Amino acid sequence: MSNQDKVCIITGGSSGIGAAIVVGFSQAGYRVFNLDIQPPIHSNKTGTERGEYVNCDVSDFAQVQKSIANIIAQTSRVDVLISNAGRHLSANIENTSEAVFDQIIALNVKGAFAATQAVIPAMKKQNDGVVLYIASEQALIAKNNSFAYNLSKHALASMAKTTALDYAQFNIRTNAICPGTIETPLYHKAIDAYCARSGADKQSVHREEEALQPLGRLGQPEEVASYALFLASEQGSFITGSLQVIDGGYTSR
Repeated sequence: MSNQDKVCIITGGSSGIGAAIVVGFSQAGYRVFNLDIQPPIHSNKTGTERGEYVNCDVSDFAQVQKSIANIIAQTSRVDVLISNAGRHLSANIENTSEAVFDQIIALNVKGAFAATQAVIPAMKKQNDGVVLYIASEQALIAKNNSFAYNLSKHALASMAKTTALDYAQFNIRTNAICPGTIETPLYHKAIDAYCARSGADKQSVHREEEALQPLGRLGQPEEVASYALFLASEQGSFITGSLQVIDGGYTSR
């Protein structure tokens, strides 16, 4: 089957890594559906490269399942699910309220659970499918002030492993992509907020972040998208239940 006949569903595909994945899979010939609470912003992309936008609150379990059911009813198949929607939080356990903790888990973990559960029956029927979780380097290591976010990314790593074992018999492969520091709008928003609080110079902070990476630079969203395409392709057909790190060498230290 050519990519032109394949369907990819991504959550959180309107910005950053998700937007790059939408463009990458669209350019590779997939029909891409983007489930996001915000519409995409692509100033220089064609209509097909924008994917097909589905307004959906990924933290709402029922809404995710209904949206995916509607897509499958329309297309009769789903070949790739990329669970990307997520929220970052800088806080230790004492400074994490129950309400915010619940929000992080609802979006980062429960949203992935809802989406995976929704696509599995169609993938079983096809006897083929790929599920990719966009986790983080924090699925492997700890960082300061990252209690809830770190926990959620470890959960995605666990989902990739357990689902891989449960559904290998149906030729369904599941992996977690673990990006390091990627230069996205959210990255710049976080740096801007830090500089506003501390009075630090943004360019200096940015250079410090780059220096933390053994390769001396930050990753780009398009690099993560290319990795996702490889894992979804026939070239990645023997890879399942794994944590695929793309972090410029950061976790090797």
